Amino acid sequence: MPKVVFLPHEELCPDGAVLEAKEGDTILDVALRNRIDIEHACEKSCACTTCHVVVREGFDSLEESDELEDDMLDKAWGLEPDSRLGCQAVVADEDLVVEIPKYTLNMVSEQH
Repeated sequence: MPKVVFLPHEELCPDGAVLEAKEGDTILDVALRNRIDIEHACEKSCACTTCHVVVREGFDSLEESDELEDDMLDKAWGLEPDSRLGCQAVVADEDLVVEIPKYTLNMVSEQH
């Protein structure tokens, strides 16, 4: 069973976490199931960038992002070559090491 290692994040997971995942889970689902409350303003519909993560290890085991995800990622704060939307990145058969960026852009809450 693959593992998803979340690197420490000051607010969401200060000590980091090593979590069991099932093939077919998204990175976001693994996090949420384990009380790592990554924001997901669009309810996992690939319509925002609030669940942006950087896959530090295991990136090549993920299916390639599609055009819609790439368009969304272009709007993400701190975009890196190994960035993915947590709601779209599906765990395969390899372990992943994931970093949650310090900041996120929530277009819904920032319009108020």
